[in-house]
Amino acid sequence: MQDEQPEGDRPTARMLSWARNSTIYRLERRMHTEKQLFDAIARKAREKFEGISNAQVKALADSAVAFAYDVKAIDDRTFAELSSRSGMRSGKSRRAVAQKLSQKGVSKDTAAAAVAEIDDLFAAVVLARKRAFGPFRKVDWDEKRKAKELSAFARGGFGFEIGKAVLAMSLEEAEEILDAGRGL
Repeated sequence: MQDEQPEGDRPTARMLSWARNSTIYRLERRMHTEKQLFDAIARKAREKFEGISNAQVKALADSAVAFAYDVKAIDDRTFAELSSRSGMRSGKSRRAVAQKLSQKGVSKDTAAAAVAEIDDLFAAVVLARKRAFGPFRKVDWDEKRKAKELSAFARGGFGFEIGKAVLAMSLEEAEEILDAGRGL
C-alpha cells in the first residue's frame, strides 16, 4: 500500500481517509486520551506509509485528534474520572491512579480533579481482600508477614497510616467499608 509518494508536508487525501478510519477503529475498541490517540496514529502512519515526513505524520495525528473531538469520542476529563473510579474499585491508591493518568497523557489538573474522589481507605481494603491481607488473612500473623503486608501497601501507593489501619481492622469493619463503598 505504499504506492503514493506525497509531495511536501501536506498529507494526501488517501492518508487523511486512512487516519479517520483508523481513529474510528481505535475508538470503537476502547477509550483513549488525546495523547494515546495521537501517538497511536503517528506510530501506525510511519509503519503504513513509506517515506512519510514528520510534518505529514503530525498533520495526520492532529487531524485524527480533531476528528475524535468533533464526534465527541475523546474526553480526557471523562477518561480520568472513569479510570479513577475503576482504579479505586480494583484496589489502587490515589497516588497510583494519578501516576497512571499522567503516563497516559492526562493533564495534572484533570488528573488531580479525578483522583480527588478516590477513597484510599476503601481502595486499601479492596487490595487487602484481593491479596488476603489484614482482616482477610488466612494464615497466622507474625512480624515477617506484617512487614510484607505493609510493604505491599506502600508499593501500592498507600500511606503507612492507611496500611496500619487496614491491618488492625476486624473482618466485620472491613466488610462494612466494602459495603459502604459498593455504590462508588
